[in-house]
Amino acid sequence: MRYAALYSGGKDSNLALWLAQERGMDVSYLITVFPRRDDSYMFHKPNLLHVPMQAESLNIPLVLEESSGEKEKELTDLENALDSVEIDGVITGAVASRYQMDRIERMAHERGLDVFSPLWGMDPDDLMNTLMEEGFECIVVEAAALGLNETWLGRSIDREFFGDLKELNRRYGVNVAGEGGEYESFVLDAPNFEWGFTVQEGVPLWDGLRGTYDIIKLGVRTPKGKTY
Repeated sequence: MRYAALYSGGKDSNLALWLAQERGMDVSYLITVFPRRDDSYMFHKPNLLHVPMQAESLNIPLVLEESSGEKEKELTDLENALDSVEIDGVITGAVASRYQMDRIERMAHERGLDVFSPLWGMDPDDLMNTLMEEGFECIVVEAAALGLNETWLGRSIDREFFGDLKELNRRYGVNVAGEGGEYESFVLDAPNFEWGFTVQEGVPLWDGLRGTYDIIKLGVRTPKGKTY
């Protein structure tokens, strides 16, 4: 069976993709929907311009579909992307959003496609531990939650980060996996990347309540860690 992975470049879509490949699933395409609005209900936006570089490292063809980002209307753009490829199933990194999962399942089932969602309902602590144990290297590219400030932008998602988030979870109820919209991520390296990346230039933007980390330039890293 041939699958297309819904791909944002962040931790959840990358982890779902990796778990699918670990099961021997044939991932023939990555599908990325690029919303023009910042408040899309369905799709991640920060640093999507760099997804083609990730796709190249993954050695998987990328289908990039632009979208208005308008609620419900943006679903048509995902449908167009699904209809443009010959597949038997869809891989999604959905964890807890019933809104997203219901719509993905409906679109897939209308087309007779299987849905593989390995992260669905996963305990947030287990998800983060799996991410780190499998060797993913990620950074924060958006932050919007009580307890998070501009110092979190561009920060590595590692054990120290996880410990700090668990404290914020205890104090404010912050979801450690970011499922409440607390933060978004970008993956610099993963077990299935042929090469990793470094941020050679990035700009944090903070408005007092929330912010983004814009990656201006990525460097390519060989497996030995040399940059060029």
